[in-house]
Amino acid sequence: MKEYTIDDIAKELGVSKTTVSRAISGKGRISEATRNRVREFINENKYRPNPLAKGLANSKTYNLCWAMPGDSTITDLPFFQRCLLGIVETAAVNDYDILISMIYEENTIQLARIIDNRKVDGVILGRTLKDDKNVALLKDKGTPFVVIGSSEDADVIQIDNDHIKACRELTDILIMKGMRRFSLIGGDMNHMVNITRYEGFKSALQDRNINPDQNLIYLNNEKDEEIERAVDNAIMNNAECIMCMDDRICATVVNKLRRDSVMIPGEIRVASFYNSRLLDEVRTPITALQYDPKELGATACRTLLEVTEGHEVPKKQLLSYEVLLKGSTR
Repeated sequence: MKEYTIDDIAKELGVSKTTVSRAISGKGRISEATRNRVREFINENKYRPNPLAKGLANSKTYNLCWAMPGDSTITDLPFFQRCLLGIVETAAVNDYDILISMIYEENTIQLARIIDNRKVDGVILGRTLKDDKNVALLKDKGTPFVVIGSSEDADVIQIDNDHIKACRELTDILIMKGMRRFSLIGGDMNHMVNITRYEGFKSALQDRNINPDQNLIYLNNEKDEEIERAVDNAIMNNAECIMCMDDRICATVVNKLRRDSVMIPGEIRVASFYNSRLLDEVRTPITALQYDPKELGATACRTLLEVTEGHEVPKKQLLSYEVLLKGSTR
């Protein structure tokens, strides 16, 4: 079958190329009869617009940017890969392609170059920070964007799991199982995901009139030796349960306890505010919160496409979670 161009269609129908372009895009003034005539010809001949030509006609690139942290550790990558899978599948259905960029806390040069060169129609930020320079950049440039995560800026369109509710529910379940002395080991508190998880943890204790022992709260732990030191302190301060902010911290905690011959759950219980395959590798089944990163990515992509079309979207969408109760808190 012959592959038609807009010029070919115009010649076949005896109309101008501008008329054909207007019929395809749905924009511009042409008669309904002419529009229908062009569309019938297109359908009969299975014409598909050239992506570059289509983009030029609609002032679009038909590309979206997935901006993921360039300082991610190897244990972070599965989360971002699952997000990307949801983004790519959703984009493909809508004839969009994905451009991947790295973002950093203090360096916005790479993202700024992509925007200034008009390579994409919108951006999905894969991480949010308390003082987020990438969010500030995108707002300043007027680029359509959504974030995977929460933001303190109410004007930012946010797609996140309901970390506050999830962490509150898991902590409350453990309180109802008789635990009172919780130790929390967390990472960088400039990351919004850690801020929201901490808020959920604290609210569960407050709801039960339990005052958290500040000697058992260890935040901003990025290195393994910092996490292991926090474990030693938790044991020394008679913690009943160690709550881990994420899967990497939890794996480090469990491995440390095993090396020290501390029995889980016999001598201390352990739970994680994020579950991943990383925790499948530890010996004791870990109580944890289960999320779906692929759905996060798909929802973020659908929402961004709506934004690029000028449609109104919710400022914040919170996706569901599952509480997995396992042997580590028995």
